[in-house]
Amino acid sequence: MAREIVGLKVGASGLSAARVATNGSARLLQVAAGPLPGGIVAGGEVRDPDGLATALGAFFKEHGLPTRAVRVGVANNRVGVRTIDVDGVEDPKQLANAVRFRAQEALPIPLNEAVLDYQVLSEEPGEGGATARRVLFVVAYRDLVDGYAQACKQAGLRLVGVDLEAFALLRALTPFGERRDAGADGSALVAVALGSERSTLGVSDGFTCEFTRVIDWGGAELTSAIARELGLETEDAERLKRVLALDGDDVPEGIAAEDAARARAAMLHVLRGFARELVSSLQFYQGQPGSLDLREIVLAGGTSQLVGLAPALEQMIAVSVRVGDPTVNLDPARKVKGGEPNASLAVSIGLGMGL
Repeated sequence: MAREIVGLKVGASGLSAARVATNGSARLLQVAAGPLPGGIVAGGEVRDPDGLATALGAFFKEHGLPTRAVRVGVANNRVGVRTIDVDGVEDPKQLANAVRFRAQEALPIPLNEAVLDYQVLSEEPGEGGATARRVLFVVAYRDLVDGYAQACKQAGLRLVGVDLEAFALLRALTPFGERRDAGADGSALVAVALGSERSTLGVSDGFTCEFTRVIDWGGAELTSAIARELGLETEDAERLKRVLALDGDDVPEGIAAEDAARARAAMLHVLRGFARELVSSLQFYQGQPGSLDLREIVLAGGTSQLVGLAPALEQMIAVSVRVGDPTVNLDPARKVKGGEPNASLAVSIGLGMGL
């Protein structure tokens, strides 16, 4: 029988979920999205577990989402991700100890204050008959994970996993047909989920996550830029942002041409700041041994839906940029409850597809 999992993304200003049935392949059954009051989650961490529990309970009830199997995502720079080589260790317990030892290099905290998980990516015969293993591990502060786990438990949700949002993002956006042995064509796919306050970056060789980082920039920066430039309230600036294309010179109905031009210029100014942060992160990645050339940047998240954002960003960073399709790895969709999926739901869909 197909197993159904609800992938749950908790952002600073909203919740999104995707119910996915997996049975050899994956099929999207339902999507849902809704607002989250400010201050409950900030900086990728739960500040108010009781408030989040209340919001989750209401969200799942409103949308009729099943609570028996939920996987939640985390995105925070207090999470360490590394790929390591472990040679000559055959005993599973010794392998776990070797990974734990190496994990302290990625996140220098006592391991009793951390949550650690790992997966063996490949095994090959090594020298003298010993096995050489390629291992991917993730280590995170326990209190970071516990905040989400506590809120889910209080809301009556059965948590079956906690996953890194970057992994879920790449899972949803990297077509299975293009996956290959690491670095076979010498290029990497870069996926970026643009949220309200923060953006998650993941770099993949098509097989595994090579690099991930969370950038403190989101669509709220664009809203604030419009509000400052035109002296608008936040709500009015947000509405204008959603109809004002970042490329071209179209003027939305109900706004003066001069104000539209000023608002667009203000948005492009702060977008350049994000472009510099993105380029800096990618340069850091490419400075690491074994890094790959960049093939393209694929955008997701709510902010990726803004008209003209992808071409504007492409012009700034001189790398191909497009908005991703989070359904590329799903069975052909029948009617999906809750509406048509788009790139704003990529992380939730990837969480629902999780192993």
